[in-house]
Amino acid sequence: MRSTFMGLETSKRGLYTQQSALYTTGHNVGNANTPGYSRQRVNMQATSGFPGVGLNAGTTPGFLGTGVEAGSIQRIRDTFVDHQFRSESTKLGYWESQTKAISQMEDAIGEPSEFGLQQTLTDFWQSLQTLATSPENGGARAVVVERGVAVADSFKYISKSISEIKTNLGDEINVSAININSIFSQITELNKQIAEVEPNGYLPNDLYDARDGLLDQLSGYLPIEVSYDKTGGRALAIAEGTVTIKIKTNGDSITVLQKDQFSEISIDGKDLATGELPAAITGFTFGGAPAEDAKLTMTEMKKSGELKSLVDSYGYSDAPGGDVKGLYPDMLAKLDKMANAFATEFNKIHKEGTDLEGNTGADFFVVVNGGSISASNIKVNESIAKEPNKLAASTSKQVGDPDTNPEVGNGQNAKNLSNALFNKLSGPDGLGGSSVQGFFAQIIGELGVSGQQAIKMTGSSGTLLLAVSNRRDSISSVSLDEEMTDMIRFQQAYNASARMITVMDEALDKIINGMGTVGR
Repeated sequence: MRSTFMGLETSKRGLYTQQSALYTTGHNVGNANTPGYSRQRVNMQATSGFPGVGLNAGTTPGFLGTGVEAGSIQRIRDTFVDHQFRSESTKLGYWESQTKAISQMEDAIGEPSEFGLQQTLTDFWQSLQTLATSPENGGARAVVVERGVAVADSFKYISKSISEIKTNLGDEINVSAININSIFSQITELNKQIAEVEPNGYLPNDLYDARDGLLDQLSGYLPIEVSYDKTGGRALAIAEGTVTIKIKTNGDSITVLQKDQFSEISIDGKDLATGELPAAITGFTFGGAPAEDAKLTMTEMKKSGELKSLVDSYGYSDAPGGDVKGLYPDMLAKLDKMANAFATEFNKIHKEGTDLEGNTGADFFVVVNGGSISASNIKVNESIAKEPNKLAASTSKQVGDPDTNPEVGNGQNAKNLSNALFNKLSGPDGLGGSSVQGFFAQIIGELGVSGQQAIKMTGSSGTLLLAVSNRRDSISSVSLDEEMTDMIRFQQAYNASARMITVMDEALDKIINGMGTVGR
């Protein structure tokens, strides 16, 4: 026989359940502007009917409902959309970093500009043209020397600026490695907390959100694969469990985090005492379990994520001692090649001429500290800088009369020197048949194309990420309009349960206090 107070218990469960739903709605509203928060809902389920199953069960035909209960409080999340978001985040991380690196290089080169190397070379050419018409003019000679110094200083300034940015990129790689290890550590701690809570039958939704936020951050640095392991015990079927993270490579993936263990990332060749990076990065090592000191070489590293982009800009090599490749090393090598080819050609022509005293010209451009001429160490010969009369502006013989003595004031060699900017330079020390002006224009053009591509890819990746983010927000974010609707709905159900208790109270009052009073 059912209990007389069964109706009260049924309505009480309704009160408690709708109250839980109201509390959850309040929690959603309170976190409407919390970054990374996923809205939550109460999974209501009917309680077991009366009578129960078994030999001792009552014989009442059918089952009487006994009310409702809050089975679980679940956050609303779509795993597939999360995967899409992280995949696009990895692509955007790569191209945003590339765009920034190329933009910084463009700022360092400063072209087109009235103060850039292109204009400095043009001014140098004009000064030589002027000298050709007035080879004995001391002022014209001094201008040529000063413009030559400006050319050397421009080469050195650009080289130094690019080298400094390259050093800063190395610092960013160091910081990125530190951030990645910090994220690994935080996710591991969250895994531990989740593994302690879930077996007790609870859903730690806020811990899930914190972990997903860290996974989103990590996906900006590296291409990752995420999987989950059940924690066991009394864990609910919808419990997510602990996360396992793998780094996607061009071959097999590398497991870097599992349950309460993570492998710390380190940069191969880094000086642990000074923190200085090698000239070219050959790869990374994931130390300790679960990766067990796995190596990630540059050939294995997928072309996605901010870390890969930084390495591509800073410089890398496929093996220790191998050829250095990368955005900034390539540009420095091109500038060195251009400076060397220009100085070599200019010196060659200069030594074919004579100065005002009839002496054969010396090297006009020399190096600062010995070795071959490069963009970082080119300078004007100090003896010429101090005595512009030593500038070999004339040819060795009179023009049209090669058998007579040199004519120190014919200015023909100054014209030849001005042509050094436009001579096609071939051979081992040349520019592949290009002139100095043409080669530099090619450098600027290639940089501009690379910059446009990076900007385009950044825009495309950003648009795709925004679309996925909006889709994820439509699923997981808090809608105040929807929460207000739910609040009214749960409030009305709560009021109805309370009214039901009042009805049952009145009925029981009639039975308890009114029965047996007939005729009185």
